[in-house]
Amino acid sequence: MMQDMVTERWEDFLKRYCWSELIELSNSYPERRSLCVKFADMDIYDPNLADMVLETPDVAIASATDALREIDIPTGVTLNEANLRIINLPRKVKIRDIRSSDIGKLVAIEGLVTKATEVRPRVVEAVFECPFCHHIFSVLQTGRQFKEPRECDQESGGCGRKVQRFKLLIEKSKFVNSQKIRLQESPEELRGGELPQAVDAYLEDDISGEVTPGDRVIVTGILRSYQKMTQYGKTPFFDIYMDGNSLELKQEEFEEILITEGDEREINELANQSDVYEKLIRSIAPSIYGYEEIKEAMVLQLFSGTAKELPDETRVRGDIHVLLVGDPGVAKSQLLTYLVKLAPRGLYTGGKSSTSAGLTAAAIKDEFGEGRWTLEAGALVLADKGIAAVDEIDKMEKKDRDALHEAMEQQTVSIAKAGMMARLNTRCSLLAAANPKFGRFDKYTPIAEQINMPPTLMSRFDLIFTMVDQPNEEEDMKTAEHIIETHYAGELLARLENIGKLDRTEEESFQKANQTMEPAVHGELLRKYVAWSKRNIFPAMTDEAKSKFMEFYIGLRRQGYEDEEAPVPVTARQLEALIRLGEARARAGLRDKITAEDAECVINLVTYCLKRVSVDPETGKLDTDWVTVGTTKTKRDRARSIREIIKELEKEYGDEVPLEEVLDLAEEEGMEREKVEEIVDVMKRDGILFSPGSGVIKFVR
Repeated sequence: MMQDMVTERWEDFLKRYCWSELIELSNSYPERRSLCVKFADMDIYDPNLADMVLETPDVAIASATDALREIDIPTGVTLNEANLRIINLPRKVKIRDIRSSDIGKLVAIEGLVTKATEVRPRVVEAVFECPFCHHIFSVLQTGRQFKEPRECDQESGGCGRKVQRFKLLIEKSKFVNSQKIRLQESPEELRGGELPQAVDAYLEDDISGEVTPGDRVIVTGILRSYQKMTQYGKTPFFDIYMDGNSLELKQEEFEEILITEGDEREINELANQSDVYEKLIRSIAPSIYGYEEIKEAMVLQLFSGTAKELPDETRVRGDIHVLLVGDPGVAKSQLLTYLVKLAPRGLYTGGKSSTSAGLTAAAIKDEFGEGRWTLEAGALVLADKGIAAVDEIDKMEKKDRDALHEAMEQQTVSIAKAGMMARLNTRCSLLAAANPKFGRFDKYTPIAEQINMPPTLMSRFDLIFTMVDQPNEEEDMKTAEHIIETHYAGELLARLENIGKLDRTEEESFQKANQTMEPAVHGELLRKYVAWSKRNIFPAMTDEAKSKFMEFYIGLRRQGYEDEEAPVPVTARQLEALIRLGEARARAGLRDKITAEDAECVINLVTYCLKRVSVDPETGKLDTDWVTVGTTKTKRDRARSIREIIKELEKEYGDEVPLEEVLDLAEEEGMEREKVEEIVDVMKRDGILFSPGSGVIKFVR
């Protein structure tokens, strides 16, 4: 009787609050089979009904579903397999805050999908046949264990005998699509090196197969528990899982960062300050001295450009990739960890310990999928729409590093394994650090050779910075002072925290040191500033900015027009990088237009990088091949000349040509003897030449 009353209340609620949605559902039924009901509407209609949904969701949702399936709709459609799904639950429970008191209650959990199984059928109503009287009856299936009858069902007309095994009639049983996902706490919610916790959720019917690893979702459902089993039997410990009722995909960027009206006022006040850009730069790792250009690049990376979906369905990335190459002890790792801490979404990983599966994604067979193939997200997928920092990228295995090519430019990861074809998003900015192979940076050797990275991967970075540790008395004095002051402030802070007092002179020194290390914009405000900007600001280029970018690009390419033999100074990738950086700078000032000043600022930054990375040390000209191919046009031309010299000498000496003769002839043509020897060595390494005997060289035919 009570159940009927509750069903009647639900029917009345659906007619009052969800009538237009019901008509819409009946028109698209059975393709669409879910009616989403807002919890707030239930609370307004009847607070007791809303409490019942939270406290006894099994009974309440079953009554609501019965009401939905029995309701009379003018379209004449019977929604006999429709589902009622409750969304917008006001209280979200953090995964680490789930307690035994939540079991059996309706809760909403927000998290990151790290694993997802394939969609497979699950039996909800199993139909059995008695082997003696051939009576057919059904058993409802709930929970994790398959329920089999012990005796023939007398109530429905069976013989009532106890039977060891009944025949399962699969064709008459009722199935529903089911998928299991693992929800993990978002990395940005973890502070102070906490380990992320996870919970498994089961999604059924039309909400299964809707998510892929890397998605940020809110799952509303009933928390359940089951007893753990070991080889010695049952244990007193229970594990939890979630029966998903509804699934909400987080569409808007950085929804997890709550920005109040007060925060918005602070954000707008900061944006209106004339020196906001300089303040943002000063807020990046103030405890590290210098590196203004790198800190500026990191600010631009935080804001990133705008990702564009073009009319022909091509996607152009807006994220900015930055590579730091430098000598040991120049604070590369410190900068990486600082930016990850500052970013609204950030993830840090080390190249040495990362595999391609750990960085991108993997298809694995494990206990989670009960022996089936499962898709598991890696670091770049989990950092989607954020920043991924990869330290010591040069220490990665070659096969693992190759997986980054697609992830950086197309911003997807393709998985093709065991018949599972999937494409996951990696829409994140990559901040990578690498050490030169031989300990210190050598400007006469291509970067690609020094850091053990393929030129194809190098060309995908928008900005490459070289951090060279060169002795300079004035700079060294400033750096040393800064380091000493930083450590001194740290010592005083440790004393203050543990003993609780400082003498007057120490207190003055502490205040002074603290001021120099205090970021110009506090971390929490900066995080909200970046999130608000990325959510609301989508800048476009002004005509002045367009012409500045055009002038810079054509101006650099011009050396190739005037001289056919000139090297390629920059490629279209550098122009795209300029536009992205310009968008990021406009976003940093919360502006809708990219001004000429923005264009000039990013042109200076790109020029700074090009001069330190792409200049041919022999000619002083810009040569993009120094980075993207690993050699320069000068060296290629010289190698071609040496090849011609060897071919000429073959006419006189046969296949085996004396090395001295080659060096003499090359010297006559104006080449330096040392450079020629160096190129002959490279040609030997590349398998073009070899030495069959002492002092002679020969082409590999």
